[in-house]
Amino acid sequence: MTIRLEHQPPRERLLHAIALAVAAAGLLWLGALVAFVGEVPHGVSDPERQTDGIVVLTGGALRLDAGLELLAAGKAKRMFVSGVNPSTGRTALRQIAGRQAALIDCCVDLGFAAANTWGNAIETAEWARANGYRSLRVVTAAYHMPRSLIELHRRLPDAELVAHPVFPEQFKLDDWWAWPGTAYLLAEEFDKYLALLVGQRLDELSGGRIARWLDWAEQAT
Repeated sequence: MTIRLEHQPPRERLLHAIALAVAAAGLLWLGALVAFVGEVPHGVSDPERQTDGIVVLTGGALRLDAGLELLAAGKAKRMFVSGVNPSTGRTALRQIAGRQAALIDCCVDLGFAAANTWGNAIETAEWARANGYRSLRVVTAAYHMPRSLIELHRRLPDAELVAHPVFPEQFKLDDWWAWPGTAYLLAEEFDKYLALLVGQRLDELSGGRIARWLDWAEQAT
């Protein structure tokens, strides 16, 4: 016999409602994750576009290699590597660069302050303004690109940003749900992306007070 919800004890009704809410939230999150994966680039959409500068957001030798290849091909005047480990100097980067090591000395600037994507955007914006650059090619991993562009657009609203994603061998964007490592990576990145969007919306509603507080907190740490 079917038990009507209104005849259930209050505690069971509460648990039932919580279970439904959790299930609904999970489905919404999953749908939003799928939509987010659709925003992750599958390739470089404009490989020939020339920009004032190139910015590489650190996180693997593949990104640096891609940036140096673009620089060697004359796709920009200079390159900025953001978020370099303070213990890493030009000598170490020359070793990573290999045959393109000469570019490290002539045409590459290094940023050591950034510890996250938010910090990458801050020091990249400072570098771009100091050089008068109005267009940047952004080199980072494909899964990291959507969040990086939002952060950079916030700091450089008038700059043209050209996405140049790289694809680590272990990152399987096609059929991503079949690869646990890729699925976890995308889910983790989506959560950060979602938190960024929520933070931006709250900042709009607060009249910019949240952003000012975050900037103060970043400078104080």
